[in-house]
Amino acid sequence: MKFALAGNPNCGKTTLFNTLTGSTAHVGNWPGVTVDKREGTYKKLGEKIDIVDLPGIYSLSPYTPEEVVSRNFIVDEHPDCIINVVDATNLERNLYLTTQLLEIDVPVIIALNMIDVVRQRGTTILVQELESKLNVPVVEISALKGEGIDAMMKKAYSCARVKRVGQTVIENKDLVNLIEKTKDEFAGKVSSPLFHAIKLIENDELEVKNHQDILADVKTMKNRIDTGDFAGDFEAVVADERYKYITKNFEKTIIRKNGEEKETKSDKIDKVLTHRIWSIPIFLVIMFFVFHLVFSEDLFFLNSIFGLEVSSKGWVNFFTGMGYEDLLAEALEAGEAFTGISIPSPGVFLQSWMGWLTGSVIDLVAGVLPEGTWYTGFIVDGFLTGIDSIFSFIPQVLLLFLFISILEDSGYMARVAFIMDRAFRKFGLSGKSFIPLLMGFGCSVPAMIATKTLEDEKERDLTIRLTPFFSCGAKAPIWAMLASVVAGHFLGDIFVFSIYLFGIVIAIVAAIIMKVFGKTKEVPPFIMELPAYHRPQAKNLLAHLWEKFKHFLYKASTIITASIILIWFLSNFGWAFWKGMVEIEDSILADLGRVLKVVFYPLGWAMGADGWKYSVASITGLIAKEDVVATMASLGLEEGTISLSNAAIYAFAVYNLFTLPCFAAVATAKSESSKKGFRVTIAWWLTASYVISLAVYWVGKLCELSWIVGLLVILVLIAAIVLVGLYASGKLKAKEAK
Repeated sequence: MKFALAGNPNCGKTTLFNTLTGSTAHVGNWPGVTVDKREGTYKKLGEKIDIVDLPGIYSLSPYTPEEVVSRNFIVDEHPDCIINVVDATNLERNLYLTTQLLEIDVPVIIALNMIDVVRQRGTTILVQELESKLNVPVVEISALKGEGIDAMMKKAYSCARVKRVGQTVIENKDLVNLIEKTKDEFAGKVSSPLFHAIKLIENDELEVKNHQDILADVKTMKNRIDTGDFAGDFEAVVADERYKYITKNFEKTIIRKNGEEKETKSDKIDKVLTHRIWSIPIFLVIMFFVFHLVFSEDLFFLNSIFGLEVSSKGWVNFFTGMGYEDLLAEALEAGEAFTGISIPSPGVFLQSWMGWLTGSVIDLVAGVLPEGTWYTGFIVDGFLTGIDSIFSFIPQVLLLFLFISILEDSGYMARVAFIMDRAFRKFGLSGKSFIPLLMGFGCSVPAMIATKTLEDEKERDLTIRLTPFFSCGAKAPIWAMLASVVAGHFLGDIFVFSIYLFGIVIAIVAAIIMKVFGKTKEVPPFIMELPAYHRPQAKNLLAHLWEKFKHFLYKASTIITASIILIWFLSNFGWAFWKGMVEIEDSILADLGRVLKVVFYPLGWAMGADGWKYSVASITGLIAKEDVVATMASLGLEEGTISLSNAAIYAFAVYNLFTLPCFAAVATAKSESSKKGFRVTIAWWLTASYVISLAVYWVGKLCELSWIVGLLVILVLIAAIVLVGLYASGKLKAKEAK
């Protein structure tokens, strides 16, 4: 048997899917996360049940790709039962979709999800009365807490064995008569004739396209009906009938304590977190502390502000991953007395111990293999060193994902999309565009795929163009490595936070520029259900982290390993490779790097004797962004050997942030963009990364020479951006006023 899960966005459908199937499908709090259907298996009944998680939708009209996917599956693939997941905290709004599902000749069961939240609010839902009004089974569940799940599946299993004929809730006599006559026209031609009849009456574009043979007769019948204030808009007429039925029948099934619904905790929290003025500053503060807990070497600034430090050898080894001897050696080399260290953040603490573990493995292998042989160099200096450069940062990357997952699973990230809609709408992008961009913090590939939910082709191309500006997880090792060498060390968290923030700012600036030079178009309205805040579930968080870790292991065992092997060969052999190994300065890679160095020289980080190494690392990052760190490690660039200035470090970082993403993301951009849009996107990525890196380096150098002059230049640039932004916003308002 095959059961379909259908419901509004944020009704808890994917959480239910995970509970039923044990799947690790990602739980998101916005429309578009589940762009395509997901499948799993429920095994607790007499036979295996295939569970299909359909995209979250508000109706079965083909306005968005999600609605088309869900509709086509339900109508054409004939599931044995539809489990309509309904957010019990927003019953009336969710039942609009239910009224359409009931018109299909498929067994239906209503799952009232989040019933635990309903009870907390002091509200009672009269399930028996609801069942009699809908004429299908209704069960109470909590997908998050696993309450009522098995009972729901047993009920669905029983329903799937009984044939069901679709029914409509529409009661208007003239409209019902029209529906019956139209239904007769469909008899014997399609399954679920009632559903097709009502959709054709609504002028549903798919029905109009597929049933031209009966369209003229239906139009004639429709002309005989007085639609009143709706002026012949039968879609509005049908929608009004559905809502009339819902309002008339289902308000009485909800019994609220003291006769009214009390203000929820989510409502109280939203007064602060979605505040018109304070929402964005609060978001920035939250994100800063996320990066602080992952990348700072001075936890809560206990050393820099309060002077707290640790000097005991045992505690130093604990906080630095057995790094006492290294710190002592550094102090002696600098001619200083070793005094102590700051308490690091959890991310730096875990990274230190992972570095000690991977370093110990390398030392162990190096001690076993003979010195001076090519294969020892390949295994130790090439393969293991390259892998170590990535693995040592994995704890920080996973910790970063953990915090972001907590924000997602709690419901906060849905608010961020709502907040950003206000800012983005002024420049031709809606909050719906910001949803894929937020997903870009995880990975650019699914983020670009999620742009399918955007109806406008130009908005979709623009969103794809901006996606790499939201730093993906694969770039996190680059920031972690650079954070460990940026001046002062304790600025690492600020450095990483500024990179992420800079990406968002440039994305907005880029949207402004493209709006000024592009055709101004009215922004479509953005409607999104805000889920209630809830405690993140450990099971969901661990499942998400495991998916990320598996994805990394796959890349480490394939793409990254292959890249490391290639880089090792190119850096240890000359063009006459049959003559044996050579010094790195005489290698093939060095020659290639010196050619690339000419191109990147104006950007600052390609200057000097090691400039070609940074150039090569940036190019290998096109394969996989983790390769930037792996390549640098293979070429001997790591903490203690990187001699770039702060301006050059930042310029190197922003170049790798804005340039072409990995090959997989480029391929995805090609498949999801229009043909012309993809060409523009490639040119944009190449140009933007070069120009921004160039500007960052030279403005940074100017600040190093004179803070006053540098600050004045920065203020002039900000003023120019603001003026252009006001101009772009004015163009959009003028367009909307017409």
